[in-house]
Amino acid sequence: MSATPGRRMMPQAASKSSDRTPWNNAPMNTSNESPILVTGAAGDIGAIGRNVVAMLLAKGHKVRALVRREDERAENLRELGAEVVVGDLTDLQSLHRAIDGCKRIYFGMSISAAYLEATVNVAAVARHHGVEALVNMSQMTVSQMGINDTTDSPQHKLHWLAEQVLAWSGLPVVNVRPTVFLEGFFLRLGATGVRENDELALPLGHAKTSPISAYDVARVVATILDNPAPHIGQIYNLTGPESVDVDQHARAFSEALGRTIRYRDVPVAPWTEKLREFGVPQHLISHLAVMADLHTQGRYDRATDDVFKLTGKPAMSTGEFVKLHAAEFTA
Repeated sequence: MSATPGRRMMPQAASKSSDRTPWNNAPMNTSNESPILVTGAAGDIGAIGRNVVAMLLAKGHKVRALVRREDERAENLRELGAEVVVGDLTDLQSLHRAIDGCKRIYFGMSISAAYLEATVNVAAVARHHGVEALVNMSQMTVSQMGINDTTDSPQHKLHWLAEQVLAWSGLPVVNVRPTVFLEGFFLRLGATGVRENDELALPLGHAKTSPISAYDVARVVATILDNPAPHIGQIYNLTGPESVDVDQHARAFSEALGRTIRYRDVPVAPWTEKLREFGVPQHLISHLAVMADLHTQGRYDRATDDVFKLTGKPAMSTGEFVKLHAAEFTA
């Protein structure tokens, strides 16, 4: 799927429901006896994996959660009712333990230079074990990329290559492409300025953008995994409910917090240098810098209603998100 910069992207029509997977012509297992594997289940920003685990358990599914280490987050997943497997997406033996017996997979991984290796491992092992549905967490910038058109972000390229690998694998894949997360720029990277100086200080320029809550993305993923057959082969582009400039997002902050929050556009170079001082890995810094540049170019001025069409509930607005996290924006 392609789109020109700044163009409104409308969702693709869902494919007709089928009870057969396209790669092996075998009937899809519709029972809840097989656990659904959720990778990145102990993830940090937005906690998509953890929310997917909780949502699937609430729907009556068995869930196997893949985590990188035994810690409090792993124990919390057990308390929710998930089976926890400790392993690494770059380790084949870990993946055999995680995938064996599962028919549906959510594949999500944090920003990493090893992203493509992890994708290939998951695809190979999933095919070996006869997985019937794989929901792949990609990102919307991929919709504007192609064999001759990429961005300067190493992570964007890895996401594009990952989608190619999954297509070549022949696995029954659903690609989910969210725009920028509210939990990223607006919460993790913007909360300190809002809390201490009443300003949203970010290098996003003055173009329009439609950030989405990771919780809404998790709702979409859980909905697909609950009944994947109608979605196999589809691409879903996920955005917030409206695309407006960051000044308007700052006004939503003001209304939600009851005090005036102003947006201050900051230069990318000193902003990324501060991230470096805080110990942020260079791979992630490069990715965030490119995202900031794309924002200023209007490349995130995109809006779809895929979240509503898939879940029956609209995506969370910026104001609703800020109210939900008001304590983190308040001194």
